Amino acid sequence: MAIEMTDLSHSPRKQGGETRKLQVTGGSTYIVSLPKKWITRNQLKKGGLLTFLEEDDGSLSIISSSELVRKEKPDEAFIRISPNENPGTIIRKVVSTYLLGYNLIRIKPRDQQQQLSSKQRNAIKTFARDLLVGTEIVTDTPTELTLQVLLSYPELSIQSALRRMCIIASSMHKDALAALRELDSQLAKSVIATDDEVDRFNLYVIRQLKMAIQNPRIIKEIGLTTSRDCLGYRLVTKSVERAADHAANVAENALLLKSPMDKEVLRYLEEMSNLAVSMFETAIESLFRLDFNLAESVIQKTKEINFTMKEALLSSRNIGTEEIANIRMVIESLRRTAEYASDIAEIVLNMTVESVIE
Repeated sequence: MAIEMTDLSHSPRKQGGETRKLQVTGGSTYIVSLPKKWITRNQLKKGGLLTFLEEDDGSLSIISSSELVRKEKPDEAFIRISPNENPGTIIRKVVSTYLLGYNLIRIKPRDQQQQLSSKQRNAIKTFARDLLVGTEIVTDTPTELTLQVLLSYPELSIQSALRRMCIIASSMHKDALAALRELDSQLAKSVIATDDEVDRFNLYVIRQLKMAIQNPRIIKEIGLTTSRDCLGYRLVTKSVERAADHAANVAENALLLKSPMDKEVLRYLEEMSNLAVSMFETAIESLFRLDFNLAESVIQKTKEINFTMKEALLSSRNIGTEEIANIRMVIESLRRTAEYASDIAEIVLNMTVESVIE
C-alpha cells in the first residue's frame, strides 16, 4: 500500500477522526493519504519507514520509526532524596516508579556532596528484595542505589501471578483458622508474614496492567486478550489482596486469644471460613475459565454466608467480654472475604455476559 502526504485541513471530518478516500493506482496498489500535521510532528521525510499493525478489531495502527525508537529506549527514572528523608517516603516513590513501568530506578542524593544514609539504603534494599518481583539491586554505594527490573512479560503472565496470589491467600485463610482452633502462635505469625508474598505479586500485576494501558500492544504479551480485560483484572487483584489481608487479620486475632474457644462458636467460625474460602476459590476459577454460570453460583451463596454469620454471632453472646471482641473481628474478616469473592464473581459476570446474550 502506498501513502501520500496531504493537508487535510479542508477534508471531510467525522467525529473522532478524519476521512479520506482509498484509491487504486497501477491496477493493484492501494494508496491513502496521511495528515500533513502528523507527518511534520513525527519528523518524517520521503523514504521514512512506517510500521502497520492490525488490531483485534480489524483496524490498522500506524507507528512512525521515531516512535519505535522511543519505545526501544530503556525506561529509566531518577529519584533524588535528601539525607533526612523518611525511608517510607522514599519507598513510596520507588513503588510509584515501579508501577509506572520503569525498568531502571536510580536513587541518588539531591546534593552530589551528600550520601544516602545506611538506614535509607537498607530500607530500600529490603523492600525491593521482599516486595518487588523480578527486581535486582545492581548498584549499591553511598552515593547511588540502582534497582533494575529484569523480568520480561512472557516469563510471568498476569494469570500466573494472579493464580499464585489466590493460592497463597486461600492457604492463608485455612492456616489462620487452624491457628485459631489450636491456638498455634507460630502458625499465626507465619500467616501474617505470608501476606507480604501476596503484596509482591499484587504490585507486579498492577505494574503489568498499567503498562498495558499505556501501550495496548503488550496486552497479549502479558497474557490478556483485550484492553477491556485490564480494568477487570485490576479490580480482581485488589479483591484478592484484601482477602489475604483479612486472613492476616484472623491470624492476628488468634494471637490475642488466651484460652481455647467455645466449641459451638468455633464450629460456626469453621463453617463460615470453609464457605468463604470455597466462594473465593470458585470465583477465581470462574475468572480463569471465563464461566458466567460458575460466577453466578458464587453470588447465590451470599445468603448462606450471611445466615452462618448470624448464627456465629448468636453463639458468641455468652462469651466473656475479653474474648468476644476478637471473635467478632474474626467473623467480620470472614464476612469480608466472602464479600470480596462475590465482588470477583460480579466482575466475571461483566466480563462474560456476552456469552449468555442471544
